[in-house]
Amino acid sequence: MSQALHLVCPHCEAVNRIPQQRLTDAPRCGRCHHDLFTGKPLAVDGASFDRHVNRNDIPVLVDFWAPWCGPCKMFAPTFEQAAARLEPNMRLIKLDTEQAPQAAAQHGIRSIPTLGLFLRGRELTRQSGVMDLGSLTRWIEQALSQAA
Repeated sequence: MSQALHLVCPHCEAVNRIPQQRLTDAPRCGRCHHDLFTGKPLAVDGASFDRHVNRNDIPVLVDFWAPWCGPCKMFAPTFEQAAARLEPNMRLIKLDTEQAPQAAAQHGIRSIPTLGLFLRGRELTRQSGVMDLGSLTRWIEQALSQAA
């Protein structure tokens, strides 16, 4: 019997149980029937941020950013590429710190862009600044291997 993973739907935020071996089979939400993975980062607000970080059983990579931030804009295409490459083994979300200042303050975000890697509600590591796709991937792999 395989382990079931909890995945939050990016469309309706329902928590779905998916057998781990079916993760790569394009799973769909049991409530809204949309795809659970879109290959793109998900923009979240403060409430949905908490739900995705705390209820997903897969790692969640958060881009804390702001629309006025030049480096954030420069990093956005790399984060898009990372979502296409890393899903369905990881959820990538973007939190606009201007729209959700409480969530940013709760996590001690002092500079942007800042990336936070979470697993089942626990922050594993964070990194401020812009990275290329290769550096980002290596940083994630290293953090996940240390957490295992």
